[in-house]
Amino acid sequence: MPNDTAIFAGGPRIDPATAESTLGWMLKPEGLCRDDTCVLVPDRDALVSDGGVDVRVLGELLDRPVAVDDASGTTAVGAPRGARRSALQELRAPDFSLPDLDGTWHSLSDHRTKKRLLVAFSSW
Repeated sequence: MPNDTAIFAGGPRIDPATAESTLGWMLKPEGLCRDDTCVLVPDRDALVSDGGVDVRVLGELLDRPVAVDDASGTTAVGAPRGARRSALQELRAPDFSLPDLDGTWHSLSDHRTKKRLLVAFSSW
């Protein structure tokens, strides 16, 4: 998530004015809307408090997982459950790009017809 997300005691908040450009959803009187789709917001006070949209509550309403690392101030919003389930059933990894040791960028989709082993690790 971009740097316009602030961490509050209740969790990360995003400015309602930038929610659409950041997340693709706009907060309207009828609920959270994107294009022709609107999701009802039963408890608007839980969603919007401390001057911002609570990203965790937003994730629950949109059926998306939210991961927050308070130490680094990083928040990630995942894909909806249906998209995750479909990708798992189809054994399809989402496309992404990473640089090699020489700085040349490679995308997973560049290697769709080849078998590849992807090793990922973290030092934390």
